[in-house]
Amino acid sequence: MSLVVFEDVSLHLGGKKIVEGLGLRIADGDRIGLIGPNGSGKTTLLRLLAGQTTPDGGSILVRKGARIGYLPQDVNLEGGRTLRTFVRESVPGRAALEADLAEAEATLNELADAHDQPDFEERMTDAAGRVADLHERMSHFDAYFGEHEALRILAGLGFRDADLERDLSEFSGGWKMRAVLGSLLFQRPDLLLLDEPTNHLDMPSVAWLSGFLQRYDRAFVLISHDREFLNEQVARIVSFEVEGVRQYVGDYEAYRRQREEERVLLENRAKNLSREKEQMERFVKRFRAKATKAKQVQSRVKKLEKMDDVELFQDREQIRFRFPPVERAGKNVIEVHGLKKSYGAHEVLKGVDLLVQRGERIALLGVNGAGKTTLLRILAGEIEPSGGEYRFGANTRVAYYAQHHAEVLRKEWDVYTTVKSASEDATHQQVRAALGALLFGDLEIEKKVGVLSGGERARVALACMLVRPGNVLLMDEPTNHLDIESSDRLADALDGFDGTLLFVSHNRAFIRRLATSLWFVEDGKVVVYPGTLDDYLAKVQRGEGDLANAVDETAAASKNLAPGNTAGAAKSQTAQEPPRDDKAARRAEADRRREQQKKLRPLQRRSEELEKTIARLEREQAEREAQMADPGTYGDPDKQRELTAAYARAKVELEVAMDTWAEVQEELEALTT
Repeated sequence: MSLVVFEDVSLHLGGKKIVEGLGLRIADGDRIGLIGPNGSGKTTLLRLLAGQTTPDGGSILVRKGARIGYLPQDVNLEGGRTLRTFVRESVPGRAALEADLAEAEATLNELADAHDQPDFEERMTDAAGRVADLHERMSHFDAYFGEHEALRILAGLGFRDADLERDLSEFSGGWKMRAVLGSLLFQRPDLLLLDEPTNHLDMPSVAWLSGFLQRYDRAFVLISHDREFLNEQVARIVSFEVEGVRQYVGDYEAYRRQREEERVLLENRAKNLSREKEQMERFVKRFRAKATKAKQVQSRVKKLEKMDDVELFQDREQIRFRFPPVERAGKNVIEVHGLKKSYGAHEVLKGVDLLVQRGERIALLGVNGAGKTTLLRILAGEIEPSGGEYRFGANTRVAYYAQHHAEVLRKEWDVYTTVKSASEDATHQQVRAALGALLFGDLEIEKKVGVLSGGERARVALACMLVRPGNVLLMDEPTNHLDIESSDRLADALDGFDGTLLFVSHNRAFIRRLATSLWFVEDGKVVVYPGTLDDYLAKVQRGEGDLANAVDETAAASKNLAPGNTAGAAKSQTAQEPPRDDKAARRAEADRRREQQKKLRPLQRRSEELEKTIARLEREQAEREAQMADPGTYGDPDKQRELTAAYARAKVELEVAMDTWAEVQEELEALTT
């Protein structure tokens, strides 16, 4: 059943066409990813869905009684309420229900003192019945919107118990965004609109939100620059293309495949049409003067007149740049000894020791507030440490990119002046080249920074870094506010960078592409994380809070299993071998193996069953994908909705089966090693 229907919707802003004649249906349970370059209209489309913007033409029909929740990129929360109160009271109807209950209970108490009135019993019965009815309604309300659920959501988003009674005014902008996100998840609206919800989340919170949305049984529309996050969540893509808004069934990767298939199909069709035209034109030219061929010539002339050209996809402009070669630094580019940083009584960094060597690409992991940004800001010289020291190696030049740089650019300056001011040595040609690579043309460079979108300001900040490149880059969430394609192009540029890189990011694809080493920040310390990013995420999802200990344990295990360290392995192997001449030991070993087999057999059967289930689900999903790719499917809206819903359900079922299979394999490995 449709929640929202766009019928021939058009909207223009500032002379720019956002949508024209758009038809869009969102049904119960739809999981939609909204993609497109920065400034294409994604946020505007969400505002249309939320009812915050009115179209110039067409109509937007919303199902009666449907609740819509909207998370914008920028939130403005006033104080006067605690976090707990804000989230609990965010559900529509709770405040009115509580007020009615308080009034009914007050009436009941007043009647208790009026037992001498003639209609006392009747009025008392009515009042008691009303109180009972309201209590029952409140009970049903709490069953869906209980405080325990609110607290679970807030904990998943990284809030601590001590935060629950804090006033909203005490939180930073990023934590206020989390509070609004938490309130929306708690409300469970029929349609959830999320505009870059991961921008201010750390990786553990992103992992939690991903799991929450995968279990979410209502419709949502999601904008995200994190391709892995998008792939995990959506079953349909609505894309802003050069030719207009298009829709594709499947996740982001399915969209890319379908888009490329369409491109190839159009190119082949254009080649065939061109070949056919050439053949007809040659025929007409050759036989135009022959009376015996007049009929055939006229037939081909008419066909040529009716033939329309095939419109190929227009390539959209994308940022394309590379970092220029940088001066070679010494082997040790950064040394940190006993570094400390405190804010009042709160110690963020507690005696940190680090060594960064030339050419390393280090991703800093950890929850928000652990000290990742603080460490980068100290190394960039933006803030002073409270103790300890750090020094840079020979020929080291540091460049720093941070989220707040894009936010604090002087709004009254134009784009060109802003970038030119970043480096006194940059020539006019260098500034124009940097801006051109980041899609700022002749008209755009004259725009005031104050009128730019978040993505455009982020590109200005990147241009500032390009004109003053260092051989050590410190980058704090560089993909925030960039679209997916721009994030990929930034990763391409950094992949070719010949200096050293330290960065913070929650974008998993970005980390996987670039990081050669992972550093974990927790409890004021920074340690090298010996595992992979997936190891780290698995620990987070298992709820292992003390990851610093997990790092130590993993490091110890890695050390024992290192190729050069065979003594520990040999010792362990010898300890497991029973003495060959000891019958009791051999009997004990046989008993152990029998017990092991008792445990192994059911796990092996379970593994085989899961493998069959996974194979079946993958086969069925492949069949559904083929149906989704069939244009004829779109002619039957009911069939399309059923197919999309079945695909989404099966995707979740497949993920659960895969996760369960992986757990069974871990148990099998534990028993056989």
